[in-house]
Amino acid sequence: MANPTLLDVTKRLDPDGKVAALAEVLNESNEVLDDMPWVEGNLPTGHRLSIRTGLPEPTWRKLNYGVQPTKSTSRQVDDATGMLEDYAEVDKDLADLNGNTSAFRLSENLAHIEGISQALAQAVFYGDSSIHAERIMGLAPRFNTGDTASAATAENVIDGGGSGSDNTSIWLVGWGEKGAFGIYPKGSQAGLKMEDKGQVTLEDPDGGRYEGYRTHYQWKAGLSVKDWRYVVRIANVDVTALTKNASAGADLVDLLVQGLERIQGLVGVTSVFYCSRTIRSYLRRQMLNKDNVLLSLDEVAGKKVLSFDGVPLKRVDKLLDTEAAVTGF
Repeated sequence: MANPTLLDVTKRLDPDGKVAALAEVLNESNEVLDDMPWVEGNLPTGHRLSIRTGLPEPTWRKLNYGVQPTKSTSRQVDDATGMLEDYAEVDKDLADLNGNTSAFRLSENLAHIEGISQALAQAVFYGDSSIHAERIMGLAPRFNTGDTASAATAENVIDGGGSGSDNTSIWLVGWGEKGAFGIYPKGSQAGLKMEDKGQVTLEDPDGGRYEGYRTHYQWKAGLSVKDWRYVVRIANVDVTALTKNASAGADLVDLLVQGLERIQGLVGVTSVFYCSRTIRSYLRRQMLNKDNVLLSLDEVAGKKVLSFDGVPLKRVDKLLDTEAAVTGF
């Protein structure tokens, strides 16, 4: 059974549809938020995972000899949630000018919704709570080395061959409780919370007062990775060296094949490739090569979706083309 998406969860929690409508807007703004399943955390500030680190080792028993009991080993990991907040304020007289105050306020507030959506999408990949304690821990800090001696996740980091700072990453994420999923604090509301503060007195930069409308937005969210083997990072793809037929630069098709072979499996999770606009553009151009049968453009729910070997490949504009090279390979 598939895990609930943001839209599924918000529909359950808010029967009047207001929050669900916001979720639909967010999903249109950033597809990665549409793909993420969401799970209520077991902590007021996040979610505690128990991760198995070792399996019990059986014994080849000889006749007349016993077997010593064994057990698995595990460790606990806490993933914290962060709080994204914003206020939207508009002059009351300006909002009332067109005769439809609510519509005007919504049009202004959509920009704030888009900003929150983009900030969370960026944090899913690049957030680093070891540097910014108030932020969530994203995927890149968890898969930031190719040295298997320093991090187990290095097994799932593939070197695209680039160096310097003109690199991007392609991600293959297995969404689900076996792999990666979004979290929200125990007892809280999933998704973006909007509170209309109504008419309030605002101040201009010089201290002058005027009447306006204020809306408060808050989203408490985080990311958990239950099993790192369901996430693959194809790092060090030099965007300046790419060619549409792979005559030079990274061979994108070969790298995607490596990614599919590296992930733990496609069963029990919803797997999706994510890439920047630049990478997606080169892959679509490679579709012109008739020998490339792995790339296809399919229609899913009325939308054209680029797929690689049956796995959707989606664009995320917050994925950078200016990443520093991942080292340790």
